[in-house]
Amino acid sequence: MTNPTSRFSSRVENYSKYRPSYPPAVVDLLQSECGLHAGSGVADIGSGTGLLAELLLKRGCQVFGVEPNREMREAGERLLSGYTNFTSVDGTAEATTLPDHSVGFVTAGQAFHWFDRARARVEFARILLPDGWVVLMWNDRQTATTPFLSAYEQLLLTYALDYAAVNHKQIDEAVLGDFFSAGGFKTATFANRQIFDFESLKGRLLSSSYTPEPGHSSYEPILEHLGAIFAAHQKHGKVAFEYVTVVFYGQLYQHTDE
Repeated sequence: MTNPTSRFSSRVENYSKYRPSYPPAVVDLLQSECGLHAGSGVADIGSGTGLLAELLLKRGCQVFGVEPNREMREAGERLLSGYTNFTSVDGTAEATTLPDHSVGFVTAGQAFHWFDRARARVEFARILLPDGWVVLMWNDRQTATTPFLSAYEQLLLTYALDYAAVNHKQIDEAVLGDFFSAGGFKTATFANRQIFDFESLKGRLLSSSYTPEPGHSSYEPILEHLGAIFAAHQKHGKVAFEYVTVVFYGQLYQHTDE
């Protein structure tokens, strides 16, 4: 499997344009449930092109975007250049470079499945304040709720290179229970969607790290098949991706009132 740090390098433009952001209701949840507020320090780990970071910046948080991939990090810096409360950090989940006990929140959007979980947990505990929160989220693309989405999933199963190996759906309740341990975690879900014409659907496909790239024997076949799927399912020149945005939030240690 390609190094997680480098496998998105050639996909930055499509990722920036065609990946979904997260519902603003996610931030509302963190404000009501976890005490997030304007001025909260947030380490957004695997911040990529800045989609989640921007939501937090708009609420006044001080966000440290920790991203090891140079191309992704630079795309995030461009997107977020107007926010004085953003700091770009060349670091990893396992070695953020941030000071001890410096942030109230660690967030990871569409990224936790790439981390070395044991080492990341130690690092998160180091940089978090004693009552800090870890917030993990994914836009979980639905694979069978419409005929189009079923066909798109079959397309990936047919042509994608290591789709099963890197699928974030491998992160289940048992994995998360082990990660949060005694601190425990809660779950919340939100509806999310994207509407595509064919060119943007193509960009969304090519933003995925498991999609064949130009020169690969499956590159032309996957695009040809994508065109056929689009033609069969489009309505007024558009198709929809439906997501469930899943949020897991908790603390790494059990707190008492003593």
